[in-house]
Amino acid sequence: MVELNKVFLEEDPEERPRGLLREILSFAGYVVFVVLFTYIIVTYVGQRTEVVGNSMYPTLHNGDNLLVDKLSYRFKEIERFDIVVFEYEHENHVYYIKRIIGLPGETVQIADGNIYIDGELLEEDYGYEIMESAGTAAEPITLGEDEYFVLGDNRNDSTDSRDPRVGNIKRDIIIGRAFVRIYPFDAIGFLKHQ
Repeated sequence: MVELNKVFLEEDPEERPRGLLREILSFAGYVVFVVLFTYIIVTYVGQRTEVVGNSMYPTLHNGDNLLVDKLSYRFKEIERFDIVVFEYEHENHVYYIKRIIGLPGETVQIADGNIYIDGELLEEDYGYEIMESAGTAAEPITLGEDEYFVLGDNRNDSTDSRDPRVGNIKRDIIIGRAFVRIYPFDAIGFLKHQ
């Protein structure tokens, strides 16, 4: 017969509260770190956004979930055909997602469903169908030093720079560049920009 030795450790009653306090402080420190880290990522690096509507069809679909890169435009210029998320200036917490068409200093005009930049036909194949309405761009629009002209890919079902409620968008309202679709899972991948 084998005898088992049993050992019981008695805690010092004065040590127990300090150990509990140490655990609580450790957990609180962990929570503060996670919240701070998340805030920094969402505010300065990137965030998830969901597409609502069909203005970017066929590139993006209603319900698509995207990651928006909020960091790269701090180091590089916005480029033509980038897909950007920007704040709608006339309503709080409303954001639009569109494609950059016109860059600062350029003159944009739409005629017969075609886009002209500084009088030259813009070669692009993002439009879902031929534009029926030029909106305010029926007349030449010259962009300011920090202004961009944006269009949805579904040109006949998009509220964009052709609409005076949106107009030319300023650099400081651009949140970032949508660069990857993360949902639905069967469509995960990087978005076409150039």
